[in-house]
Amino acid sequence: MSQSFEVQGMIHSIGDTTEYGANGFTKREFVIKLTGDNENPAYPNHIALELIKDKCAMMDNHKLGDEIQVQFNLSGRLWSGGDKGEKCFTSLQAWRVTSASGQSPSSSYDQSSASSYDQSPSSAASSSSSGQAASPPPFDDNEYDDIPF
Repeated sequence: MSQSFEVQGMIHSIGDTTEYGANGFTKREFVIKLTGDNENPAYPNHIALELIKDKCAMMDNHKLGDEIQVQFNLSGRLWSGGDKGEKCFTSLQAWRVTSASGQSPSSSYDQSSASSYDQSPSSAASSSSSGQAASPPPFDDNEYDDIPF
């Protein structure tokens, strides 16, 4: 099973749906320019993703320049070409594409609602209602640590 990831970006290009083989396998590729908080606009990252089978229609609702959230699986496979040696193919297979403005609550973690473990429920509620994130307790070198490393 491959691992799932999520990125945010602006649609740079959208390819046509292409059919491969006699069994009707379909694939559609698209490219986004990453726009998340950790991206440096001076060094843009363009990422090619693909939609397969019934997921190809997901890009019909989007156009170039749209800001989107993409959930995808990272997968890879080896191909042996006889005397040509082995080659590794990596795919970013999208399984959900949504407008960035329509994010689901589970895709964005709100630190202001998190509380540190030593706060009582009433103090955690007051710090999150004031709009400030709860801060962890200070580290104490003299505190007993039972971790062996």
